[in-house]
Amino acid sequence: MPIPDAQIFPHATGPAEKLVAKHQEAQDLVYYSGWFCPYVQRGWIALEEKGIKYQYKEINPYKKERHFLDINPKGLVPAVEYKGKAIYESLVICELLEDLYPSEKPLLPTDPVSRAIARIWIDYVTKSIVPAFQRLLQAQDPAKQAELREEYNDALRKYTKEIKGPYFLGEEFSLVDIALAPWVVRDYVLQEHRGFNREEVNDDAWVKYASLVEKRKSVVETQSEREHLNEIYGRYLRDEAQSEAAKAIRAGRVIP
Repeated sequence: MPIPDAQIFPHATGPAEKLVAKHQEAQDLVYYSGWFCPYVQRGWIALEEKGIKYQYKEINPYKKERHFLDINPKGLVPAVEYKGKAIYESLVICELLEDLYPSEKPLLPTDPVSRAIARIWIDYVTKSIVPAFQRLLQAQDPAKQAELREEYNDALRKYTKEIKGPYFLGEEFSLVDIALAPWVVRDYVLQEHRGFNREEVNDDAWVKYASLVEKRKSVVETQSEREHLNEIYGRYLRDEAQSEAAKAIRAGRVIP
C-alpha cells in the first residue's frame, strides 16, 4: 500500500514557485528541497537572506530516490550538495552557509559570546517550541489539546521574554528568527483547528513579533499557497501522517 504522504503536490506554488524558477541554473551549491517542509524553509530563508547563488531541486522524500539517498542516507529534506559533497540537517546547513559565505550577510553575531547565546535559543526553538507545536497539532483528545495548547503558549512566552526587538537579537534578522519562522507561518493550522490564539501568549509582544517575521520578504517568498499545504496538514491533524516527525511524536521520541 502506498504511503499517503507520498501523494503530495509535486512542486511549489505561489511566491515559492516564482522563486524556484529563478534558481534552476547549475551552481556549486544544490539545494534539495520539499516545498511543503518547514525544515526546508529554514535553509531556504537563509539562502535568500545571504543572497547566495544556488540551484533548487524538488524532491519527494517519501519516494527515496537512489541519488538522493546517496546525498542524505536519512532520506530527509533539506540537503545540500556542494562541489560534490553532501550536507544535511536544516540548522547544520544554515551554519554551513555562514562558514562558506562569511562575506555575505551574517545571520549570527560575530562576537563569540553573543553567537553562543544565539545558538542556545536556536536549540530552544528546536527542542522546546517545535515539539510543542507538533504535539498540539497531532493531539486528538480535546482535553489533551487544551493541555498541549498551554504547553505551546508557555514555550512561546519564554522565547518572547528574550526578544530584544524588533527581531530576536535586535535590529537584524538572524538565524534565531529563521529557526522559528516556518512554524510561525504555519500556526494558522493551530488557530483554525486547535484553538491557538497568538494574543493568549502574552499581551502583544508575540503578536507583533510573529507578524513581523511572517511578513519578512525571504519568509513570504519561500512559501507556497495554503491549498496544497492544507491537504498535508490534514493528515497531521488526524494523526495519520507518516513523516519521521509525526512518527516520533506518536512514539514519544525526539524529532529526528
